[in-house]
This record gives sequence, structure tokens and C-alpha cells, in this order.
Amino acid sequence: MSAGTALTVILAVGIGVTLGLLGGGGSILAVPLLVYVAGLPGKEAIATSLLVVGVTSAVAVIPHLRAGRVRWRTGLIFGAAGMVGAYLGGLAGAKLPEKLLLVAFALMMLATAGAMIRGRRNTTGNATPTDLPIRRILLDGVVVGAVTGLVGAGGGFLVVPALALLGGLPMPIAVGTSLVVIAMKSFAGLAGYLSTVQINWALAAAVTAAAVLGSLIGGRLAGRIPETTLRKTFGWFVVVMGVFTLAQELPTAMVTSLWLWAGLLLTTAVALAVHRHRSRRRATTPPPPSPPTRVGATR
Repeated sequence: MSAGTALTVILAVGIGVTLGLLGGGGSILAVPLLVYVAGLPGKEAIATSLLVVGVTSAVAVIPHLRAGRVRWRTGLIFGAAGMVGAYLGGLAGAKLPEKLLLVAFALMMLATAGAMIRGRRNTTGNATPTDLPIRRILLDGVVVGAVTGLVGAGGGFLVVPALALLGGLPMPIAVGTSLVVIAMKSFAGLAGYLSTVQINWALAAAVTAAAVLGSLIGGRLAGRIPETTLRKTFGWFVVVMGVFTLAQELPTAMVTSLWLWAGLLLTTAVALAVHRHRSRRRATTPPPPSPPTRVGATR
């Protein structure tokens, strides 16, 4: 085993730890690790990451399942739609230029990091199966799945908010259910890539085993580290990784352009300002009045 392969396997433990702790984020680490440490081509790295994250998510869901934090009907509906999108995304990704895929992946990293730093909207709802907006769940499942299959990213940190908002699931149940969805989408995206991309199965198996070990460690650490602190710290780390990936893949003229980076900083600042304004408006807007109760009404 070469030094690069050994380092890849050791660092792969962090992929599993992230999945076990946060219910997502594994692919954000897996693709850069496989490209810049293991030295895999971009498409092979994306396909391998889908395998690693799929198997690791399937294992990481076990403690959530034992604790009753998996809503099967919602997860299977969302996951089935996501599999369709992921398979189509995998087919398309296998035919696109590698640089385009890695630049798209870096942009997805930055978007994911923003979601992590911003935080998830909490919900205390308990949707029943008849309450589920099936059409919205199917549509969002296909879109999120297509993103996952195309660039090998956008798993948990897109799925968890969707499950919480569309399915009305409490956050712990949304995290547990998201692991089922991530596993389904990852395997479907992998199937799309395998039609044209070859995988180093020995390396993939070693990285997957290390990530599974990390997921068990992450499951034990969950609850011992403040979730907000962990999420924001990891989010800023993903920002650094996303900028690094863009610097590696974009043409030198673009990387050294002050106007480009000034535009990115300005766009980010405006987006953050808009989000803060909307958050303050939501916080100060009173809830709608409850409908009047009919006197003497009986059931």
C-alpha cells in the first residue's frame, strides 16, 4: 500500500465521523480526499465517493433505527424519487468534462457550507402519512437526487431540511431518515456512473471500511459535542476546502482575478444580509391567530 493510499484510508475515518455526527457531509470530504490525496481522476473519485457514502450511511442509520428515529414512509418516498434523479445525474455526470464536475462540486461545497453555518430551521411538527405533500416530496427528491448523482454531493445537508420542512419531521427523526435517503440516492448515482466509469474496488473497499468505522465513532460522540459548535466549525472548514478546490480547477487567470473574488465576496455579503433580514422578519412576525373555537362543539 502506497503512502498516499494509506493516508487516504486514515483520513476516510473523518468521512464516517461526519456522517455519524451530523447526518451528512460525507461526500463533501470524500471527493477532495480521493482526488487530491489518493490521486484519482475526478469522475472515478465521484463514483467511489457515492459507494463510500452509500455504504457508510446504511451502517450509520442502525443506531437511529434502534432509537426509533426513522420515518420509513417519508424516507422511502423521498429516497425513491431521489434514486431516479441520482441515476440520471450519474449518467449525465459520466459524460461531462471532469473540470466542470469538480468546479460544480466546489460550488456545491460552498453552498453546503453556507447552509451549515446558517443552521437548520427547527421544527417540532409530527407529520402523519396523510399530511405529506407527496408531489413536493417527489419533486424535491428528484432534484436533490440529480445533484447528488451529478457531482457526488448535496446529500444530508439538502435532504435534512427538505424532510424537516416538507415532511414536518422533528430534527432528530429528519437526521435518521436522511441516512436512508442518502444511501438510496448514492447507490442509484453509482449505478449511473458504473455504465462508463471504472472503480478501483480494492481502494474503494478500504476507504469504505474506514468510513464505516468512523461512523460508529461519530455515533458514540453524538450528543457529547454541542451540535451548533460542531456544525459551524465544520462549515468553515468546508468553505476553505471549497475555495481550495476552485483554486485548483479554475484557470489561473480567473483565480488571480481580483474582480472575480471581489464579486464573490460581494455576492456572499449580499446573500448573508438578505438572509439576516428575512430571519429577523420571521422572528418578529407574530403567529397567525387561531380559529375561534365553536362553543358546545362535540366530536
